[in-house]
Amino acid sequence: MFDLSIPKLLVLAVIALVVFGPNELPKIASQAGRALRELRKIAEGAQNDLREGLGPEFAGLDIEDLNPGRFVRKHLFDDLSRDPGPRAETAAQAQALRARANAALHAPGERPPYDPDAT
Repeated sequence: MFDLSIPKLLVLAVIALVVFGPNELPKIASQAGRALRELRKIAEGAQNDLREGLGPEFAGLDIEDLNPGRFVRKHLFDDLSRDPGPRAETAAQAQALRARANAALHAPGERPPYDPDAT
């Protein structure tokens, strides 16, 4: 989500140490931890309320499926990876179809690589 690597985290820790000082940093870290725990409780409560409100018809609903990107990936591209369809006659062709379907997912503004064999 935020793409934080170890070097980026270390830089953030050094900045926090300089800005807040060594005496205040543990207090701020504990407050941040408490705030994250409270946020998780609120999110879990909201999910439980949503499940109760939807009723037993939607008992198997995964809340993560409501994310539009995951919904599209699950319902459109998982079908391609499970069943290559009548077009694929060999395992190599099925693998090529799956690779082409997975290559269709790009970040906004990102251009797909040039493939001279693509039709």
